[in-house]
Amino acid sequence: MYSDIKNQARAAVSELIELASLKAGQLMVIGCSSSEMVGEKIGKGSSLEAAKAAFEGIYPLLRERGVELAVQCCEHLNRVLIMERESAEKRGCEVVNVVPQPKAGGSFATCAWESFCDPVAVEEIRADAGLDIGGTLIGMHLKHVAVPVRLSIKQIGCAGILCARTRPKYVGGPRAVYKEM
Repeated sequence: MYSDIKNQARAAVSELIELASLKAGQLMVIGCSSSEMVGEKIGKGSSLEAAKAAFEGIYPLLRERGVELAVQCCEHLNRVLIMERESAEKRGCEVVNVVPQPKAGGSFATCAWESFCDPVAVEEIRADAGLDIGGTLIGMHLKHVAVPVRLSIKQIGCAGILCARTRPKYVGGPRAVYKEM
């Protein structure tokens, strides 16, 4: 089961990077319910093993491509984000003081905290793309115009997934001309 989760997570992120045309230095937000991945109701069956499997499938690929990662915590930490200090500082994020745990922040956020070189928590970001594993509601952390991205992979473990990329807002009136995105 855990090797399937790792492989599905890696495949989903790989496909999202391509379909969203993410470049090095851009930011992806991921929210992940380990409970949903193992077939339980969100928040009711936290699994460090499942979270680690997904994280091991995702994080090395993002690093290899130069895409930065922000991991959303659960509602018990008000959906704060865990990210590398360097990435947070580059974006002017204010650091807050909390360390995620499996039952307060979530298993996936705990894995991120333990795996990042210099992890910090921040309250808000505006990511270029996102992956929601198991209905964690990441939309608040995306740039303002989110566009759904349909992947060939529909779930990771037992958890359904939703993905999005972002695009610049269209502004102007009837004379405006827009660049193809």
